[in-house]
Amino acid sequence: MNNYEQNSEDNLDLSADVIVVGGGPAGSATATMLSRKGWKVIILEREKFPRDHVGESLLPASIPILEELGALPDVEKAGFLPKYGATMVWGSGDAPWSWYFKETSQRYPHSYQVWRPEFDKILLDNAQSQGVTVFEGYHVTEVIFDGDDAIGVTFTDAEGGSGEAQCRFIVDASGQSTLISRHMDTKQWDPFFQNLAVYAYFTGTKSLPEPDQNNIFIESYRYGWIWSIPLHTGRTSIGVVVDSQVGQEGIQQHGAKAFLESQLALSCHTRGMLEDAQMDSDPNVVMDWSYTADKLYGPGYIIAGDAACFVDPLFSSGVHLALMSGVLAAAYVTTALNDPTMAGDAGQVYQELYLKEYNQFREMARLFYSSNLSAESYFWEARRITNTDHYSPRHSFIQAVAGQPSRGYERVVLDRGQAPGEFVESVRTVESERLARTQWLAALAADTQRNQILNAVPRLADGVEIQHKPVLDAGEFVPGIVLNTVSQPEGTPCSPLVAAVIGHIDGRKSVSDIVDELGQHLDQAGHAQLEEAVSRTIEILYVDGTVSGLVTE
Repeated sequence: MNNYEQNSEDNLDLSADVIVVGGGPAGSATATMLSRKGWKVIILEREKFPRDHVGESLLPASIPILEELGALPDVEKAGFLPKYGATMVWGSGDAPWSWYFKETSQRYPHSYQVWRPEFDKILLDNAQSQGVTVFEGYHVTEVIFDGDDAIGVTFTDAEGGSGEAQCRFIVDASGQSTLISRHMDTKQWDPFFQNLAVYAYFTGTKSLPEPDQNNIFIESYRYGWIWSIPLHTGRTSIGVVVDSQVGQEGIQQHGAKAFLESQLALSCHTRGMLEDAQMDSDPNVVMDWSYTADKLYGPGYIIAGDAACFVDPLFSSGVHLALMSGVLAAAYVTTALNDPTMAGDAGQVYQELYLKEYNQFREMARLFYSSNLSAESYFWEARRITNTDHYSPRHSFIQAVAGQPSRGYERVVLDRGQAPGEFVESVRTVESERLARTQWLAALAADTQRNQILNAVPRLADGVEIQHKPVLDAGEFVPGIVLNTVSQPEGTPCSPLVAAVIGHIDGRKSVSDIVDELGQHLDQAGHAQLEEAVSRTIEILYVDGTVSGLVTE
């Protein structure tokens, strides 16, 4: 391996443009994208891959990211089981029911149930094949700061040697070790998800009936919920999620294995799947997993993946958040190295985008917990009471549903559970408003062929503004324009035309007036094209709610 010097018998020195701490999905993704940009990148990974790791169930949203990384062909060849959806005992009633990714995504109708030791090694090998230098068995012990600037790390290797790695930028992808946030004391625990998981691997587990045999199975029961994930190796990952205090007391009294077995025996369906199964691994315990770091970036560093935040595992969001943050983190590092004057603004956008995705998973998980009526116990009642107090008429809908690609979860909450009344009302109100606006526009177009639209006076909703801030483009952040709304306070990238149209909406000008002002230097053909584009833009903004009203005579 290059970039390596041994200054004495047990002192090592490394140098690179970027040091990535951790070779899991977030670290591998970040390093791969940075290497493509021409940066010299080193990954320092504490373990020797393949290594054990939980979190086997992927989401379809990860497929295009794997494709972008160049790792998808190897993932497809690995033989992992395709995952088409989820089967659950959750909501109302105790009968299993299923939902499928194809219901909300025709392009990506499945993901995979992966064996994480193999999957993570595929990603790490992919990074190395694209020019990243990988050092395994290197435990980063500390980040070196020069004032506020991160300039390197100290580490020990597998043989006990110690050394330093100097760099221009550090990516903290250290997972739940949370290297930088621990150092800076910026780790904040989530007060809602105070849970604990005990899991192990089983052989001989019965499959779900076709066509759900590859689905993740989630069963709620009196003291929490259970996951069951089939793997292509013939093993099944099975774990229970319980209240943290209850779990700790039970494990202390009986041991992890006996506690896991006792909880599985309380289930109705999982217990039957395990009739002829054998536990073939020692149980593992994970607790206090839901947290965020206050700040995800700073001079010379950025935090990605589980090192930045982690939410309850109900929706198998961990790998997706790690991969997504890796791509975004690489764009930020490239931007900061190429143009330090953009580092602050680009870092803020990185944090907003990452936490937006995190918070959507968090809010939907909270809704799922609060809407479950399939089991009555202190565990579920406490979560319903705690959860309900936080909802306002539209906040839950905006946080959990609006502005994100449909994943199916939001409809399941409404159809299968008893969601908080204000959430249900918010969904119904927003959906009915959008439908009414769409129907009104359709009737208007059929009747007058846009003449009424041109004469209409648009009015903006409260909180709408155009802002100039960095946007993601071709693997880095560049100056751009975003549209801020109540449902998208962090902003959505928009075109100069959209920004110009919104800038001319004042509650007095008609659409025709706006076209005339924007196209005063155009010829007749250009003016006609602009008229069409502005009218269509106004219609889209009206259906979306950015334009709150269209006043016609």
